[in-house]
Amino acid sequence: MALLVDDPISASRTAVPGLDYDSAFAAIDADPGNELIVVESDGEIVGTMQLTFIPGLSRRGAVRLQVEAVRVASRHRSQGIGRKMMEWAAERARERGCGMIQLTSDKARTDAHRFYASLGYEASHEGFKLLLS
Repeated sequence: MALLVDDPISASRTAVPGLDYDSAFAAIDADPGNELIVVESDGEIVGTMQLTFIPGLSRRGAVRLQVEAVRVASRHRSQGIGRKMMEWAAERARERGCGMIQLTSDKARTDAHRFYASLGYEASHEGFKLLLS
């Protein structure tokens, strides 16, 4: 949770009343299609991400890896941690038989957009959200 607060965009979002993070963690942990990844350095959590494996019918039934909630602690950025995390995620996708990796990034995260482009990701779609609260 500390990495959410460390991120100015996430920290500025209004919390949903009644949201139970412990229940959310338990639900993610119980789902074999989801993996929560924690990166440590000298006993300190310096990075996190969520990997969701999505079976689908498009692209000849390819499984997709959805990468979400990529966070690197602010004082550990620009040290290659994010790059290593994304390379590890790509290897994990290959292990699970995925045909592609996809992710979304807030439009305000221009540094993240450059980072993902440097890894070979292409901005290919426009995303939409409908808040239900």
